[in-house]
Amino acid sequence: MTTISAVAHVVAQGDPYDIGFAHGTALRERLRAFLDDGVARLNHLLPAAVSVAGLSADIAAHRAEITRSTPRLAGEIAGLAAGAGLTLDEATLLQLRREIVGYQRIPTRGDCTTYARPGVLAQTVDLNGNLDDQLAVLEVGHGDRKSLVLSFAGLLGYLGVNSHGLAVGLNLVLGGRWGPGVPPYLAIRHVLDTATSVRSAVAVLRSLPLASSRTIVLADAAETACVEVLGDEYRVMTARESVHTNHFLAPDFTSRDELNVFARNSSLRRLRMAESGLRALPEDADPDEHFAVLSQPPICVADDGDIRRERTVAVVVLDTKNGVLHLRPGDPRLSKTRSFTL
Repeated sequence: MTTISAVAHVVAQGDPYDIGFAHGTALRERLRAFLDDGVARLNHLLPAAVSVAGLSADIAAHRAEITRSTPRLAGEIAGLAAGAGLTLDEATLLQLRREIVGYQRIPTRGDCTTYARPGVLAQTVDLNGNLDDQLAVLEVGHGDRKSLVLSFAGLLGYLGVNSHGLAVGLNLVLGGRWGPGVPPYLAIRHVLDTATSVRSAVAVLRSLPLASSRTIVLADAAETACVEVLGDEYRVMTARESVHTNHFLAPDFTSRDELNVFARNSSLRRLRMAESGLRALPEDADPDEHFAVLSQPPICVADDGDIRRERTVAVVVLDTKNGVLHLRPGDPRLSKTRSFTL
């Protein structure tokens, strides 16, 4: 069932370990309960039960890549574990849930729909696992750099906007081999921590070995881009406005798309609707106008009571000029906008 829960707001600055420790301390009880709920609800989603001990080899392989490629985030995971009273494996597992689930073969009606134009990036957040109750906004910083990051259940990253005016969103796409690497959610946080523009963000992404296929959508004050990642290959599409759902758009990636036919049909419908909705919006559209576009079916996916199926658990509008994350948690048609400003 859809529930609209309080959104935790965690403010943390300093060294990576200190940021993670503050995050873990603030959400200590919630993260422990989440892990105890069928191993972070994975056992509600997977055909065979898993355990942290049974996943230890996979967790260690991913952690090695995270430590090699994004050492600051490895330190933050260690701080998260200490602050929340978790083992390092448990804290790392929270970053890897989507990779553990793997390709979703259940026919689905939706997943994230994202669009961007200079100065704004907006998207639905469609997830399975009934994650409405795990929403948090992290306000993190080191030195003079700050970011607002949407998080679920201990994730260090998901989507967000930084103080340099860069917004980052994402879409699930399915293809290639998934294996040890940097989870895309952590890659997004790394981009927010290090990049200052769409072009520098593309360079940062190209330097990372991602663990799974994904599309990363970028926006700054001047341009937008979609970066499709399939294995170790990257395709970058730059434009003044970008729209993406859950099928590959790069011509040479389309034949390697593993999305099932039901999900692909949904993805195509949502893409067309988002494109027309964005075209109809004035350049100075306010957050409520963006929320109106993304709150319409089939872009917004209602709860049908099946924890295994993706549904809309949040909608976000990121304002790069003013450094604001506007959020409607749960079903956006039933919740009020909450705004967080850097």
